[in-house]
Amino acid sequence: MASLFSCFLGLCFSLLLLYSSQCSRAEEEEGTLYIDGSAAIAKIDEDFICATLDWWPSNKCDYGTCSWGNSSLLNLDLSNKVLLNAIRAFSPLKIRLGGTLQDKIVYQTAHYEQPCSPFFLNNTESFGFTQGCLPLSRWDELNEIFKKTGAKVTFGLNALNGKTIAPNGSALGDWDSSNAESFIRYTVSRGYTILGWELGNELNGNGIGANITANQYSRDVIALHKLLQEIYKGKDIMPLVLAPGGIFDVGWFSKLIDKASNSLQVVTHHIYNVGGGNDSGLVQKILDPFHLDEDSKIFRNVQGVLQNFGTSAVAWVGESGGVYNSGRNLVSNSFVSSFWYLDQLGMSAMFDTKTYCRQTLVGGNYGLLNARTFRPNPDYYGALLWHRLMGRSVLSTQFQGTKKLRAYAHCSKSSDGITLLLINMDGDATVNVSLSVTLANANKAPLLLQVINGQNSRHEIWREEYHLTAKDGELHSQTLLLNGKELSVDHFGRIPHLEPIRVKSSEPLAIAPFSIVFVDIPTVQVPACSMFKSEYM
Repeated sequence: MASLFSCFLGLCFSLLLLYSSQCSRAEEEEGTLYIDGSAAIAKIDEDFICATLDWWPSNKCDYGTCSWGNSSLLNLDLSNKVLLNAIRAFSPLKIRLGGTLQDKIVYQTAHYEQPCSPFFLNNTESFGFTQGCLPLSRWDELNEIFKKTGAKVTFGLNALNGKTIAPNGSALGDWDSSNAESFIRYTVSRGYTILGWELGNELNGNGIGANITANQYSRDVIALHKLLQEIYKGKDIMPLVLAPGGIFDVGWFSKLIDKASNSLQVVTHHIYNVGGGNDSGLVQKILDPFHLDEDSKIFRNVQGVLQNFGTSAVAWVGESGGVYNSGRNLVSNSFVSSFWYLDQLGMSAMFDTKTYCRQTLVGGNYGLLNARTFRPNPDYYGALLWHRLMGRSVLSTQFQGTKKLRAYAHCSKSSDGITLLLINMDGDATVNVSLSVTLANANKAPLLLQVINGQNSRHEIWREEYHLTAKDGELHSQTLLLNGKELSVDHFGRIPHLEPIRVKSSEPLAIAPFSIVFVDIPTVQVPACSMFKSEYM
């Protein structure tokens, strides 16, 4: 009887193993990532990652939720150790200073004789707030922090100063640059380094509170350029002129570039691709590859406009938070946000976007840092890994397999090889990725350089992997795991080390469900990358 029972148990166990094996196979998918290593298709700035600091006061609320805390440029705690270390970790981080209220702020200079007051809530005013003022003492404090952390700063100027707002929202008249001129002259006199000056925020086309025609905006941009040439004459570095910092409209942008291209070095546009903070379908949109693909049209059109006019101006995403109106709690500040954010970094780079500014560094629900504790949200670590691993040269990729696996490839920033960004938006299936690197040649068949997952009998080749997952597998978690280990700052406010795992290249490149993986492969060295090898030395 005992023997019969043992046989029965053995049979049950064997059936269980067979069932588990079948289930395991059913939850795995295979795919091949094809990369053309012959030449780069685009080139980003070395400091591609950028984040914003905004003007919104603590009583800025959306849908009944007030998520900004003391994160305004006027009251942000500049002594916070986590904040300082979070900026320093990038060495350098580009920071865009600006936002909606920049077109309602004046600067306390020698020529400004009124009281310098902060923004006050007033629902009868545009954007719900009164005019605000930036004290020069605060500007000094901000620049001290920028110097201490090595940040590269662009500043958004008030483009509505001196204009009359018509009943239909049209902003009429030339830009009054007198207050801005005094402010810029003060900045130069103090020896503060500003990477660029940007004119206006979302005032193009159908602006969010007012709108300026492309013809008038062009005149204002030209005026800013002339002003900067005068103020910075004889200086070692001439700052960039950026504009218009608005939602892309092909007709309006084309007119601006046509008339002001000689005065404009950076064309900035804003993009919020997921939806509003009150949208109940945000997660579904974030994890829908077809929804995310819609943004490629915007990047392609921006690139096309610049190419059509033959301008030397380059494209930046000047502001992007995914979810507009301050983001959404437990979405914008949780792991699920990384799927749209890192995907859009990869996508924008493919279309020659030089810099990508995340709304925000701190402030609202979409901050890279928590607005109250400054604790890094998951997207912070994704941005930092991108900055450290993804090089300037962008490679052409095509993934053959599930549509829920997103794949991008760059020349590596940390080795002589290439770095991959692989994003698995499937919550059920692990995707096993094979890699095929070719050199396209018009006269010959593509040359196969290497296929990962093949066996190498003589020498082991290693790669480094950074697997990002949510704690407990919960997409709404605000705690990120790197290779299974929780990431958190220590009691000194120091950013944790981001350590990879070393994997033999003979092992499958497995992307777990709902995970994001950076892979550095030093041994895949292609001509597209060797041409720029010296850039990071």
